[in-house]
Amino acid sequence: MKHYLQTLSLLILGIAGINCFQSAEKPSNMYSKKSIYEYSFKAIDGSALNFSQFKGKKILIVNVASECGFTPQYEDLEKLYRQYKEKLVVVGFPANNFMGQEPGSNEEIAAFCKSKYGVTFPMAEKISVVGDDQNYLYKWLTDKSLNGWNELAPKWNFYKYLISENGELLKVFPSTTKPLSKDITDLL
Repeated sequence: MKHYLQTLSLLILGIAGINCFQSAEKPSNMYSKKSIYEYSFKAIDGSALNFSQFKGKKILIVNVASECGFTPQYEDLEKLYRQYKEKLVVVGFPANNFMGQEPGSNEEIAAFCKSKYGVTFPMAEKISVVGDDQNYLYKWLTDKSLNGWNELAPKWNFYKYLISENGELLKVFPSTTKPLSKDITDLL
């Protein structure tokens, strides 16, 4: 039943004309007004993490959900993180913005990710990635007056934002881009 609902939700998106397949790349002459290194976040375990601790590495920021058709991407996100961890950090941001597909508490989400997919990459506490209560990090990711060029907000779960080693937003990938695709790995 769960798989049926996940497939149905993707079909509804297509019928509604919601494009969750759009990607965008940073124009070479655009630079952010504010660095991602000025931001911190609360980890899923309640500890504080600052993006400045990832300086010198690329950062892949992904809004994640446990009951989505794209949830199996957790497995490839973990593989990507392990394979490239010398030069890449993956950070998952659980969000319940799309059809209620992340209903769990932080503790439930952490347990699910660990037991089902063996997730070891940093996970943030549950946030909102769109709407009036959009988290400040996602405001930076989706406001060109802050990041320098991009206004694409997540259209669905597992939208991906790649940050450069210098804290600049490089590229936005839709949910359908697989974590181990050449579109991502060629940029690492």
